Order: sequence, then C-alpha cells, then structure tokens
Amino acid sequence: MQVESEAKALVAEIARGGLAELHTHLGGSVDPAVMWSLAHEQGIALPVKDYWDFVELVTVDPRGVEGLPELDQIYKWTELIQSSPLAVERSVHGAIGGAYISQNITTFELRFNPMKRNRGGERDLDHIIMAAVRGLDRARLEYPRVRAGLILMMDRTFTHEQNEVIVEKAIRYAPRGVVGIDIAGPRPNGGRYPYRDLAPLVETARSAGLGVTIHVGEEGGAHGIEEVGEVVETLRPARVGHGILAAQDEGIMRALVEAGTVLEICPTSNLLTRALADEDALRDTIRTFADRGVAFTIATDGPEMMRTHLRDELELLLSAGALSEADLGAVNARGHDASFIHPKA
Repeated sequence: MQVESEAKALVAEIARGGLAELHTHLGGSVDPAVMWSLAHEQGIALPVKDYWDFVELVTVDPRGVEGLPELDQIYKWTELIQSSPLAVERSVHGAIGGAYISQNITTFELRFNPMKRNRGGERDLDHIIMAAVRGLDRARLEYPRVRAGLILMMDRTFTHEQNEVIVEKAIRYAPRGVVGIDIAGPRPNGGRYPYRDLAPLVETARSAGLGVTIHVGEEGGAHGIEEVGEVVETLRPARVGHGILAAQDEGIMRALVEAGTVLEICPTSNLLTRALADEDALRDTIRTFADRGVAFTIATDGPEMMRTHLRDELELLLSAGALSEADLGAVNARGHDASFIHPKA
C-alpha cells in the first residue's frame, strides 16, 4: 500500500504540469453513460436493456479478453453508437474534456476511422469528419490549455481505394485539426499484412504535412516482429502504435533508435488483450526498451473501454518497477514533444 501511495503522489506531481496522451481511440474514450444516452437518442437496438449490462458490453472485463478479435467485437458496438454526426461530435467533445478534467491531459490526440462510422456509406463521410471537427473546436474553446488533434485511421481490412479516401480526407481537413493518419484493424485471414503496399499513401500524407503513426507489433508472433521491421524500413513512421514485440529483436530495436521512431505503449491494454502475459513481462519489455534507448510514450488505448486512465498507467509502471520517477517525467515530456499537433493548434 505504501508503494502504491508513493506512486500516486509522484504521478500527481508530474501531472501538475500537464500530461500527454497520444494513443487513444474514440470508440474507447467516451463515458459509458454518454454512450448509453447516445444509443437511445438514435434509436439503436441494443442486445441489453439494463445500463450495467451495457457497461459490460462496451468495456473490457478486468480479467481480460482472448486477444484482439474479442476486442474488435466490443469496438463494433461503440463504433455503431458513434455512427452519426451528432454522436461523433459529442464523443469527441466529451473525450477531450474528460481527459483534461480527470487527468489534466494537456496534449491529446484522438484517433478514429470515419468509414466505420458512416454505416457502410449510409452517412456522408464529410459530415462525420466535420462533426468530429466541431467537437474538437468546442473542446478547444472550453479548455484553452489543451492542445488537441484528430488522427484519421485506415484499416487493414479495407481496399486500397478505401484507405486512399481516408488519406485524402485527412489532408483535406488538416487545416481544421486533423494532424495525422494511422492504420489498424484485423489482418485479413489472420496472416501477415503487406504494410509496404501503403507506402504511396503514407508518403502522400507525409508530404502534405500530416504525422504518420502505424499500428504494428502488438501481436502476431514472429510475423508481428517482422512487420515492425518492415514498417520502419518502408513506411518510416514518426511513431508506432504499441510495437511491444520489437523488444524481442535487437536488430529492430537498433532500427527504431536510428530512425528516431517513438513507440506508443499502452500497458493495461496489452495486459488485458494478453499481448503481454503479466506485469513481469510488462516490466521486462519496458526496461528492455529503456536500456536500448528506444523512445516511447505511455497511453491508455481507450480509457473508458479499458477501465483505466493515464495516471493509472504511470502508477502501474512505477509500482511494477518498470520506470523510475525521472523516467516517467522524461516519457511524459517526450509525449508532448512527439505530438503531431503544431504549437499554434
């Protein structure tokens, strides 16, 4: 208990200056009570009738899930509920405000896939993105200390043409607060994903001034490790979402260091999805990166869905002996520095 109390006090001291969170998904960042109301306001048929059953539906069980496919099933509900301009605007506004009010997060990037919120083309994609921009504008007006931006996500199950549209939209709305692109989603047939095929789209986005982060190295065994190397070599992203499998390969860690790539590590999420077996594995992974000079930040992946918050993540790393107080201060400072949000944004 004393260790936990000391960790809480140390994290609170770091948080006074403002925390940075760069990896959180819109579908996992909205209070279930807000999501419940949005579902009812839109007349969405839910498989449950009681609020507390709904909470279980849209959050991860504290005992964890059986990998990313089970997590994707939870996201299907939150994405459905957020599939309207009204819902997207309120969700973005609420996620940014909630991050500042509860955690004093002053640099905040929020990512989502707009095509997974237009009901297969039923809703206009521009209206969905503009709604997100309105939510962003409202939040930045109400919380002027917060630097916030949006990242539009491609998907590994999408066609090249669909992902191309998302990149085009990201470039179009860059003046309104879209700061980067990403890709995530299930691998087709569960096999290795051909990240190198994204190179033209990534280069187009980078040339337009957008930041590039890529989900890779979270799972997939040997394939997942190889994918990290492929991504660093062919896509040259400024950041990598998760990337924890890189800790198993000295060559890839050297490549990350040489490229200056920053990992976005989400400890509780990786534990809940069993990407990391336990806190010992978490500690070993973090220490390996720190000892090899691999740059990383800490995030939640989605605080409401994962039933955690950024301060909880930092306290966990302190209590587990993964990082020291000085390490955490440096990691948080790196989060502010590695953000895709321009200073004037």
